[in-house]
Amino acid sequence: MEVVTPEDWNKPNQPIPNFYVEPILVLIFGFLTCGLYLIYWNIKAAEVLNAVSERTIISQPVAVFAGCCYPVNVYFFYLAGKEGLPKVYERTKSFQKDDTVMLVLLGLVFPMIAAMIVQSDINKLYR
Repeated sequence: MEVVTPEDWNKPNQPIPNFYVEPILVLIFGFLTCGLYLIYWNIKAAEVLNAVSERTIISQPVAVFAGCCYPVNVYFFYLAGKEGLPKVYERTKSFQKDDTVMLVLLGLVFPMIAAMIVQSDINKLYR
């Protein structure tokens, strides 16, 4: 398995890390682990969004703290919706939509459901 570093994201045509997970499993693992799975999920989702954008949108400390600190969690989903997912839609040639407000609100109240929505969009990269 090849490790992609943040310096590599600035190089064009870098491989996107493989992080295909069924969205329902994000919800189930999140509940079973009392949210600890979301810390891992945040890190992996940030890697994918950064690789697709070819720049650092979500830093690793933000991804880690988003799993245990609600203000940072809201910021994580704001960045994912505003800067990360549009690049995913562009790469997959999907309909461009702005789910930022919905992701922020869900990230504040139901972060596992917000993660499911982001994961379903990330999964489009692997089809």
